[in-house]
Amino acid sequence: MEPFQEALLTDLYQLTMVQAYLESSQIDTAVFEFFVRKLPPQRGFLMAAGLEQALDFLERLRFSTDELNWLEKIGRFNARLIDYLANFRFSGEVHAMPEGTLFFRNEPILRVTAPLPEAQLVETRLINILQFQTLIASKAVRIVLLAPDKLLVDFGLRRAHGADAGLMAARASYIAGFAGTATLLAEKAFGIPTYGTMAHSFVQSFDDETAAFEAFARARPQNLTLLIDTYDTEAAARKVVALAPRLKESGIAVRAVRIDSGHPAQLAKSVRGILDAGGLQETGIFASGGIDEETLVGFARQNAPIDGIGIGTSLVTSFDAPALDCAYKLQEYAGLPRRKRSTGKATWPGRKQVWRRYDRDGRMIADIFSTEGDLHEGEPLIHSVMEGGRRIGPQPSLPDIRAHARHELERLPAELREISPLVPYPVQVSPSLEQLAVVADERMGLQELQR
Repeated sequence: MEPFQEALLTDLYQLTMVQAYLESSQIDTAVFEFFVRKLPPQRGFLMAAGLEQALDFLERLRFSTDELNWLEKIGRFNARLIDYLANFRFSGEVHAMPEGTLFFRNEPILRVTAPLPEAQLVETRLINILQFQTLIASKAVRIVLLAPDKLLVDFGLRRAHGADAGLMAARASYIAGFAGTATLLAEKAFGIPTYGTMAHSFVQSFDDETAAFEAFARARPQNLTLLIDTYDTEAAARKVVALAPRLKESGIAVRAVRIDSGHPAQLAKSVRGILDAGGLQETGIFASGGIDEETLVGFARQNAPIDGIGIGTSLVTSFDAPALDCAYKLQEYAGLPRRKRSTGKATWPGRKQVWRRYDRDGRMIADIFSTEGDLHEGEPLIHSVMEGGRRIGPQPSLPDIRAHARHELERLPAELREISPLVPYPVQVSPSLEQLAVVADERMGLQELQR
């Protein structure tokens, strides 16, 4: 599936503003930054994701003849705009944090520098791409931290809010540390490992549960997982034990059984006992069905013998925090700093950099949020990734991105690894950035608002 490339997949006011910019000759260089204003409840940090798709969108954005004809037909826009869109190519620069990087409120994860009409036109789709994958990666990370020794699989396509969301959720969760996904297209598109078991309908279609297990095993003998909760979970586990020797004679091993309902921690304990007593100590237990962070805490508390977990709805919808309070805002135009001063939505002006410091053990200890040219101790997190509308340098592979995310988690301080962090991570605003805000306010006659 090609990502949605239609240029009209945007908000009406983007084209309206571009037309007005052209009419008023507001075409100098603009700087926009994408950031999250505040962290959702129960989140101590976020993980950046979606940059690859964002850059792909910028490189490929074109208005087709059909789209241009439609815009002309509806009579809402003038000929100058239609001509501009007919020749549109993104020509700007992009600076960004690498995918998999951990970040905090107000820290920009992407900066666009381009002529104002170009930088404005791409806003809607950039937010759409970056917000969703960042949201899902940040949700998936919480699950990874709570179940570090489990095989975690994305089961969410059928509950995702559309096909594109399901596919990108598979990608974002894989970056965050999931082992794979049930979404087959994610393997074709991104090389993400896919996992699958069987549905209750397969078992129900047979008059005998054992016959269903054997038929499935012989049809799909590799990495065999049998779903055992269609009727009586414990009785089905005993049927698996009885069937296993016959399958073994044919070279088929029951790799795992899956529990998708009831009280999985309790059932896993009883099933583990049945399997072990029947000589199936190597057969794992896979759980699914409405699992979220609190469920995982319960599994750990009860020492549930569960080896793998499928996460669906709670992951792909980020059920407890289904959106990020994010923005893409103008920070500089025609060489001058700009800022928004709306109550509760004020921004910091100018092109910015984030510097991160670490302790002797390599753990994150603090960030400083500063103007681009203001050097500070630590590691700069924002790097150039696009010039002249084209990506630069070697592009990281998905395994590289995933390895970077894993390294980021290794450097996460202990207090932020908790499901409900009590201590916020320190992010300092530099004096140079505070001074730039004063300069921007004074130029716009807003100094009274500073007091």
